Amino acid sequence: MKNIKIYIVALISLLAVSCDNYLETEPQGFISAGSPTAEGAEGLVTAAYAGIGNNDMIGPIASMWVYGSVRSDDAYKGGGGVSDVEPYNFYEQYNLTQPFQSWLAGLPYTWENYYRAISRANSALRTLNELTDEEFALRQTRIAEARFLRGHSHFMLKVLFKYVPYINENLSNEEILQTSNREYSNDELWNKIAEDFEFAMNNLPESQSQVGRANKYAAAAYLAKLRLYQAYEQDENNQVVNINQSRLQEVVNLCEMVIASGQYSLQADFGENFTGGYDNGPESVFAIQFSISDGTTSGRLNFENGLNYPHGAPQYGCCGFHQPSQNMVNAFATDENGLPKFDTFNDVELSAADITPDGVPVDPRIDHSIGIDGHPYKYRNEESYIFSNSWVRDPGVYGYFQSMKEQQAADCSCYKKQGPFMGVSKNIDIIRYADVLLMQAEAYIELGQQDMARPLINQVRKRASESTSRTRFADGTAPSNYMISEYDGSNLAWTQDNARKALQWERRLEFALESPRFFDLVRWGIAEPTLNAYLEKEKTRKDFLNDAQFTAGRDEYFPIPQREIDFTKGLYEQNVGY
Repeated sequence: MKNIKIYIVALISLLAVSCDNYLETEPQGFISAGSPTAEGAEGLVTAAYAGIGNNDMIGPIASMWVYGSVRSDDAYKGGGGVSDVEPYNFYEQYNLTQPFQSWLAGLPYTWENYYRAISRANSALRTLNELTDEEFALRQTRIAEARFLRGHSHFMLKVLFKYVPYINENLSNEEILQTSNREYSNDELWNKIAEDFEFAMNNLPESQSQVGRANKYAAAAYLAKLRLYQAYEQDENNQVVNINQSRLQEVVNLCEMVIASGQYSLQADFGENFTGGYDNGPESVFAIQFSISDGTTSGRLNFENGLNYPHGAPQYGCCGFHQPSQNMVNAFATDENGLPKFDTFNDVELSAADITPDGVPVDPRIDHSIGIDGHPYKYRNEESYIFSNSWVRDPGVYGYFQSMKEQQAADCSCYKKQGPFMGVSKNIDIIRYADVLLMQAEAYIELGQQDMARPLINQVRKRASESTSRTRFADGTAPSNYMISEYDGSNLAWTQDNARKALQWERRLEFALESPRFFDLVRWGIAEPTLNAYLEKEKTRKDFLNDAQFTAGRDEYFPIPQREIDFTKGLYEQNVGY
């Protein structure tokens, strides 16, 4: 089976974009004169796939660990103290108006990189629109793919910035410069982005012969994700004022389409989602593709998570970022029935001494997500991979826990070290099947049909309960006291409120440190009370958070980068509160 990863790599050097006005610039190698060809159009679509993964540490677009995990109650910035990559510390503190524009600025480059990706999709669409179906048999499919990719980039920009300019292939350079980020209302912008996913869903095949290409069900799942966000209607101060029931029903129907397709299932073991060798498995609905040993000098590697490896581990050496918060660690504790300790989880500060075979009961996903002193790291139980507190870079500031999902073992064929930094060819899943199940469960709950949600949540919990073989020591013993149960209606009264609480908890543990947490809190309309309650307690544990405060009506979204406002001569309107 051919793999689109290979073709992406082959075009990178020809199609890389480096320009001041990335919204206007066609990829290098694009021939605007003469007749378009099917071969040229195919190459431009491949370049559009490459665009959503052309990531770097200073302008992340594939991994949201900085923007979605560190900004939430899941993680601290980590690294060598608060001044190490200081802009990320500002994000963590909700101090988002610093006048920095250094190479480490993050946000301006993320904005730019997403619009570069949109530019690639639009370049492909312009060429495809000039061809006929007779000239290129796959034209409609490739148009749908390009629109799917454009939808992805616009969606990510929207959850980061709320109000962004919507750019399609029909706009001239002059029209692009006249396109405001407030051309559409909040709801109208959701609908414009949804049009791309709807077109993709209606025009993509149910499956693709080349691994990595979007199909009908990936588009349906992404449309469900968008409609779920859109259902929580916000006012101009970013506060949720209504939950739209018709949008929720769309989510139910779209997720059911994906589920009923029979193409997807949960990976047998939770850890397979985060281990080299399992890319594009049954749980991966859509993923950004990476590769190694592909004929290029360095491979098409993901370096966005390269700062996050244990700093003191001999096989790594840098840099200790993205450390789980104490609150996140505590959230994995379970009660005597194997259920979350919803109201009391944060009363006790768990340490490695508590997380032992005879210690507090915990959800098994803790050992898939967090590096803990004395526990196997990345499913390796030889002595050199037993996590040690000595691996932690700055425990005096950030504590002793380390993130683990995004890392790979140093002897994995997917891993490569370049200088002090690490890159991997492991894909980044944008939508997992677990997400589809939990999105449908969430919609059912908010529709008042919580009984329909329980078996969906239980599928995810059952898989977690069966995912304990990889995390064990060499002698087969477990490092932790695993205890997790499904909801049966008697161990937790299945009211709408309790079902909502269970769903929100399940999303946190299932996707811990994968970065959706902040965006979930904003969608649910509970970011301010959740994060300020988190900070109130965390300040008693971590001095560096003493001045942190989440401001409702402002901090739900990042400010529009000032250089974009300046470039458009004030056409772009700054977000509320800034």
